[in-house]
Order: sequence, then structure tokens, then C-alpha cells
Amino acid sequence: MSRIRLMLSLVFLSGMLLHTPQVRAQESATVQVSSGVSYQFLGRWDAAKLNQVLKVDAPKFFGVNVAYTPAVNAVKLYRITYSSVIPERGNKPTVASGLLAIPDTGASSYPMMSYQHGTVYGKQQVPSFPEQSPETQLALAQFGGQGYIVIGADYFGMGTSKDPEGYMVKGSHQQATYDMLIAARAVLTQMKIASPKLFIGGWSQGGFVTMAFLEKLESAGVTVSAAATASAPVDVYATLSGFLDFPRKNDADWVTTLFILSSFSYENYYGVPGLAHSLLKDEYYELSRSAYERTPFDATKVPTDVHKLIRDEYFDPQFFANSAYGRIVAQAQTYRWIIKSPVHNYYGETDEAITPGIGKMAMTYQRAIGAGNTKVEAISTGDTSHRGTYATAVPQWKVWFDSLAK
Repeated sequence: MSRIRLMLSLVFLSGMLLHTPQVRAQESATVQVSSGVSYQFLGRWDAAKLNQVLKVDAPKFFGVNVAYTPAVNAVKLYRITYSSVIPERGNKPTVASGLLAIPDTGASSYPMMSYQHGTVYGKQQVPSFPEQSPETQLALAQFGGQGYIVIGADYFGMGTSKDPEGYMVKGSHQQATYDMLIAARAVLTQMKIASPKLFIGGWSQGGFVTMAFLEKLESAGVTVSAAATASAPVDVYATLSGFLDFPRKNDADWVTTLFILSSFSYENYYGVPGLAHSLLKDEYYELSRSAYERTPFDATKVPTDVHKLIRDEYFDPQFFANSAYGRIVAQAQTYRWIIKSPVHNYYGETDEAITPGIGKMAMTYQRAIGAGNTKVEAISTGDTSHRGTYATAVPQWKVWFDSLAK
């Protein structure tokens, strides 16, 4: 079974796991912080569990063996529910969820790391359902187990959100992450815990979101000690154009889902009826809609070849650029402003989703401005896959963040 079909077939299994007594038993009563912010205790992961993630679970899931800094403390996990607004829908009010993890050491101050998750195929494969999110587990084990507060927004449409998914919708990603930070700090204030230094990081889609979040934070005057990404598609148009116009032999068989998720998300969030249907071939439209909406479908029927899924005219670069879908995609970039915070963008030489050129794009752009802005540095993780790039980058994030956290 191909990777895309395996992942999609797990969507509904993961949704069922959400309702098992074992998971529910860990959850406690809701604590109200303000009219728009509440939290719920999920459980405590001890250092042994965190080290199990670092030594066994992460290598198995990400396919690489990496030397991580061992966890030395437990973490307490909380799901935060908070009020927000959807910018693309005229600031329509919404309610979102996210994770707050606090080191269980008794201290009253910790550095904070906000982790932005990558593309997932299950609605609850997100930070505030950490048992279902291997990437979040790795962030918790490497940072939470080493004395960092870890937070992570689930994004609109994911976690406990009732909205449709807002996949790669920049303004909504910015709002979800920014309001999650505000909500987390409100909870920490009630708990009398300080978080004087803020670090942000994300992988894949989360790399895009991290850079969008950074732009939002800088515009709001919030100090960011450092931002790090792995396999970040900082220019979604360039990324998707590559799959259409310059396919590589190692392109991932799951890239078709990027077109599915983005086309329906843009249709819903930007209010363009029929947008997804204009991109996707008739024979795959209903199947694709079910995949986006997480309703029952046959995952083995989802094509892994973009030529089977996408209408033929989109393989003409001019048509793609001038199409309604292409014009919206062109807005999805997260590097074209003068970046003030230190940034490390990690990329893999053999990443099946993000080319080295995309991985270095933010640095190239920043250094092309005037005398050159050297705040952004692109760093290769060598011959790593998409998953391997994240797993390899995380301990490097940790070393760098530690040097700035003192």
C-alpha cells in the first residue's frame, strides 16, 4: 500500500481512538480562565515515556536514527480552548483548540517553544491530541522534557474546531497561532508561571505556518528569540508549480492531497464556489471532497499521479497562473517581508516534497534585498527524506534555542 493510501486509511481509525475510555479517563474537568479561554488537564507524561519517544518511537516513525538530548523531567499536558476569528470570513467568530505542555519541575519560569504541526489526515492528529501526533510527541520529548513550555495550535478546522479545515490559508493560520499564544499565556498567568522567551518552530505545512506566525508576531511587536523550520513550503505557488511543471522522480505519492486540501480550503475560506471542481477532474471530485471533509471514502481510490487528479489545462503554466485557484495560491507565501528575528530554515537534499530551492528561498530573498538581510539562514540536513528532515533538524533546533535561552 502506498504511503498516501496508508495515511488516509488511518484517518477514521484515529477518529475512533479519540472516544476510547483510556483517552477520556486522562481528561479532567474544564477550568475557565476568561470568557474566551478555558483548559482541561489531559495527563502527565513522565521522563521515561518521553525518552521512549526519543529512543524508539521517533526513529521508527521518521525513519532515521538521531541523537537527541534525553528528557530529564515529566510534562503536564493541557488542551486549551480559545476564542478567535477567521480573517478571510470577515473576522467571523470561531472557537479553536491547542496544546499546552508544562515541565513538571516546580519552577515558576520556563522558555516557551510554539510548535506548528504539519499536514495530517485525521482531524485529531494534532497537538492537543498528542497520543495521535508523532511529530508533537517528538517536540514534547525534546523540548518539554528539557524544561521548555511547549504549545501548539491545532489550526481552524482541526482538533475540536467545528469549522471546515483551513489548509494553507495564511491569515487563518496566523490568527489561530497568535490567539493560541495569547490564550496559553493567560492560562500560565493564572498558574503563576512566566515564559519570558519565545521560540517558534514547525515542520512541512507547519514550517509555512511558523513563518506566517513570525510575520504576525513581528507586526504586533512581539519579540521572538528565534524561529526554526524543517521542510517549509514558504512559497506554496512555487511548490505546487514544481509538481505540475517540473516533476521529479522522487516526488512523493501523497502530493495529490496537497491540491485536494488546498482547493477545498480556499473555496470555503475565500468564498469561491466551485473552485475545487474547477481544479479536480470530475471522476475524482466526490472522492476528494470526502477526503477533505473526513467522511467515509475508499482511500485506495485516491490517485497518486497528479495527471490523473488535476485537469489537463493546469499543466499549462500560464493557465495555472491566471486561474482563480492559481491567483489564490500565489498569495500563500511567508517570506516576502523584511525579517527581523533570527531564522533557521532546515531542508533535506532528497526531500520528496520540498526541493532544496524551496528550502533556501527565504534566505535567498532576504539576502537579495539591498545590502542583504542575513537574519535568515538555510541549513541542509543532508540526504534526508521529508520526515527525516524534521527528525534530524529537531536536535539542531534545540542546540540553537538553548544558546539563546540563557
